[in-house]
Amino acid sequence: MKSDAMTRISDSWGLSMNDSDTMIRPLGHSDFLTLEALTPGQFEMLFRTAERVKADVDAYAGALRGKSVILLFEKASLRTRVTFEVGIHRLGGQALYFDHSAQRIGQREAIKDYGKNLDRWVHAIVARVYKHSTLTELAEHARIPVVNALCDLHHPCQALADLFTLRERFGSLAGVKLAYVGDGNNVCQSLMIGASKLGMHMTVVTPKGYAPEAAFVNGCLANAKESGATLTVSTDPTAVAGHDAVYTDTWVSMGDEAEAKKREKAFPPYQVNEGLMRLAGKNALFMHCLPAHRGQEVTDEVIDSANSVVLEEAENRLHVQNALLLHLLAPGFVPALGNGTVELKRAAPGGSVRVTDGPLGS
Repeated sequence: MKSDAMTRISDSWGLSMNDSDTMIRPLGHSDFLTLEALTPGQFEMLFRTAERVKADVDAYAGALRGKSVILLFEKASLRTRVTFEVGIHRLGGQALYFDHSAQRIGQREAIKDYGKNLDRWVHAIVARVYKHSTLTELAEHARIPVVNALCDLHHPCQALADLFTLRERFGSLAGVKLAYVGDGNNVCQSLMIGASKLGMHMTVVTPKGYAPEAAFVNGCLANAKESGATLTVSTDPTAVAGHDAVYTDTWVSMGDEAEAKKREKAFPPYQVNEGLMRLAGKNALFMHCLPAHRGQEVTDEVIDSANSVVLEEAENRLHVQNALLLHLLAPGFVPALGNGTVELKRAAPGGSVRVTDGPLGS
C-alpha cells in the first residue's frame, strides 16, 4: 500500500528534470532498500542533487525542518552514523540514534510492532542491520520511508557514494571500467547492481567460493543487456588489467568472524598492492569503503597513494545520503541558491513552484 501511494504521488507531479530546475522531486519509491529499483534517471537525479548539496549545503538548511529520523544500528559504524547524523542536522532535521548492538531489532518487540510504533513518531527509519529480512519487514509495516544503511546482502548508500565519486572523476559513468577484488560481499553486490544499470564495465575477482551470489550475477547480467554494461566474474587477479579503478573491501566482514582463519588463508593472493595497481594501469584509481585493514586487503603504499580516492568516497557518503533524504522527505523543496530568494510552495498536480529572483529583502 505504501508503494502504490508513493507511485501516485510521483506520477501526479508530471514534471521533467533538467539542469536549471532545482526543485526536489519525489524519489519515486517509498523506501530505499537496494539499488535495484532505481532507474538510470533516478540515479542521475540523486547525483545532481548530491552535486548541488555538496556545493552549497546551506541552501538546503531548512529542507527537513520539523522532521525526525531514527537511526537503528545493530552494527558498529563510523562513516554511516556520522554522515547520517551530521547530514540530517545540516538539512534542519533531528536525528535519533538507537544502539541495537546488544539487543537486535525484533528481540525485545516484534519488528512489525516496532515499525508501526515508530511511524507514529518519526518521519523515516535508517537501519544498519545483520539481515536484509529485518529491513523488508520494517518496510512492510512502517508507513514511513525505510533506508538500508547496510545489511548482509546490500550496502546501497555506500555504492551510491562510490558511483558518485567515479562520476565526479570521469564525468560520466557509461563505459567506466571498475574492477572489484576480494570478497563478493554486500558492497560488491550493490556496486554490481549500480554498474550494470549505468552502462559500466565491471570485473569481479574473488577467490574460489567467495564470488557474489548467483542470483545477483544473473540479475546484473539482465540489467547489462539493457544498459550496454558488461559484467565479468573471475578468480584471476590479472583480470584487473586495463581498468579505470580498483576497489577492495575487508576480507572478513562483520558477521563472518567465525571464518576469519579460513579467509586469511584464501585471500592473500588477492591483496591490492603496487603490483596489482600497475597491472590495472598507471592512472587507475584505488577505492575502498573503509575501514581498511592495512597490510591485508591493501598495502599502505596503495591506500596512501595519489590515486587513492578513499577519503572522497567517505566524504561523499554525506552528500549522496543528503540527496536521498531530500528526495524521500522533502519533495517540493526549492533551495535558496545564489543571491536570490525562493518561495516554497508544494506543487499540486498541474501546479508550479514560484521562484523569486533578487536580493534578500527586495
